[in-house]
Amino acid sequence: MTSKITPLADAVRSGDRAALARAITLIESRRADHQAQSRDLVQELLPLTGNAIRVGITGSPGVGKSTTIDALGMALINKGHKVAVLAVDPSSARTGGSILGDKTRMARLSAEADAFIRPSPSSGTLGGVAAKTREAMLLCEAAGFDVVLVETVGIGQSETAVCDMTDFFLALMLPGAGDELQGIKKGLVELADMIAVNKADGDNLKRAKAAAAEYNAALHILAPRSEHWFPPVLTYSALTGDGIDAVWEKIVAHRTAMIASGDFEKRRRQQQVKWMWTILEDRLHARLRSDPAIRAKVKQTEAAVANGEMTPTIAAETVAALLEQR
Repeated sequence: MTSKITPLADAVRSGDRAALARAITLIESRRADHQAQSRDLVQELLPLTGNAIRVGITGSPGVGKSTTIDALGMALINKGHKVAVLAVDPSSARTGGSILGDKTRMARLSAEADAFIRPSPSSGTLGGVAAKTREAMLLCEAAGFDVVLVETVGIGQSETAVCDMTDFFLALMLPGAGDELQGIKKGLVELADMIAVNKADGDNLKRAKAAAAEYNAALHILAPRSEHWFPPVLTYSALTGDGIDAVWEKIVAHRTAMIASGDFEKRRRQQQVKWMWTILEDRLHARLRSDPAIRAKVKQTEAAVANGEMTPTIAAETVAALLEQR
């Protein structure tokens, strides 16, 4: 192990949040020497990982993800947990992401010594973002955080990526079923281990309960991800905190059921294999970007496809052949 890595690994092990931030910055770097050091770092800390409860959280803009994470995180800290929050945002390369805004909406949690909040890298490709977030998750676990909340800021494919790196996938919904239910994404519901309807307070309470009933009915016509767990539908209020404890109780109950059935270890093993393929695909893309000769030929091939001189199928085979030749 390199002399540069061991002191940083020791600092992460001790729970030093500044060292954890530096370690995550190291794994996000694209410099070849930094990538080599980050691989050594993750390998050295690997024995300390894998024991945290990993929860993915998704929901449409305005559903209250940040407020929910703030409320849930504070409730967990009050129970004696240490909470890390990571954000997967495939749009961050274009927009700069929204984590700064998120941190202002997680005002209580961001001020806690037992909490750590970190955005995803502005990688520009979801595969790269997901791969780095997985490694960041392992570093957080090595630093002693026993609950890792992974928030998907983007939409679509990022939900699948977050689902593939967590033990429990929580979908947040808004009150008001009816027309809003028509817009629910079937794929998202199929991924969810639980649906929680936020803003169940005041005048919204009745609408939230009606929405929960509609979502529950929708789940009954879909096959659950595991035969040992049927996704529950809860209502809660991130604003008042009502129902937050019940959300956590379901997460713990799911973990207990999955471990007892063997599905927990099976899912973790499947995630490791998917992670390997994600890294491999990212490395192949990196070679296409970093090798000047390959990059020039790829540009020529792109132009030929754009001009209608070459089919995408032949172009893909041409690029694949370039990688095989190097």
